[in-house]
Amino acid sequence: MRIALGIEYEGSAFCGWQTQPSGCAVQDALERALAEIAGGPVATVCAGRTDAGVHALAQVVHFDADAERPESAWVRGVNALLPDGAAVLWARPVGDGFHARYAARERRYRYVLLNHPVRPALERARVGWFHLPLDIERMRAAAQPLLGERDFSAFRSAECQARSPVRELRRLDIRRRGDHIVFEFAANAFLHHMVRNIVGCLVYVGKGKHPPAWVGEVLAGRDRGLAAPTFDAAGLYLTEVIYDAAWQLPAATRGAWFAQGLADEHGG
Repeated sequence: MRIALGIEYEGSAFCGWQTQPSGCAVQDALERALAEIAGGPVATVCAGRTDAGVHALAQVVHFDADAERPESAWVRGVNALLPDGAAVLWARPVGDGFHARYAARERRYRYVLLNHPVRPALERARVGWFHLPLDIERMRAAAQPLLGERDFSAFRSAECQARSPVRELRRLDIRRRGDHIVFEFAANAFLHHMVRNIVGCLVYVGKGKHPPAWVGEVLAGRDRGLAAPTFDAAGLYLTEVIYDAAWQLPAATRGAWFAQGLADEHGG
């Protein structure tokens, strides 16, 4: 039987999604808990492998298990065995044709940046930070060449294992909420560090280091060395994964509410 799960986690509590020898990853914690409920080893597949420090409000996972359990066991039972920084939100049986990664039609991320002279304390693991004033309109202009199907070689990490650097960036919205700047991304898929590298370049433009046209030049150059450094992971959230309605998976209402609240609570 194949089961799909929706999960959320606070990224600073883990060393990323993907399993590690030390067992410090979200995948390690989840598979340990699932194995207890299933009565045997369980291997999981996720929609998007987040890095250390990156949060997920609506990660989607699938796994196969021989044991039949009520949906409540895959939610409340697993949550009783997970560390406090992670929780299963829902569980649904799905057909064998479902694949958390390959069946996903779109992934959505949000980056929350504190733009204030003083570094965050209470929010230190939940937001990125930049101390100089940033010009929103310059950043919006700089983002325009990135929209559509593009070769994002300049914005992928050296460790990226994707076969192709081509992705379709469908949305890149930027807005200010008090002292916070919120970046909204949607694409068919993302490369390793793609969002954080784009944010880094937009910050360079926003602070006046480069003109808005520079981001388009970096994109066209297809050279990671031309772009800004990778921005902090703390402000990045996987907010939603979109699938065909035929799979009948729950909408990411809890995650969407939390992400909006994070953006609004400081002066929306």
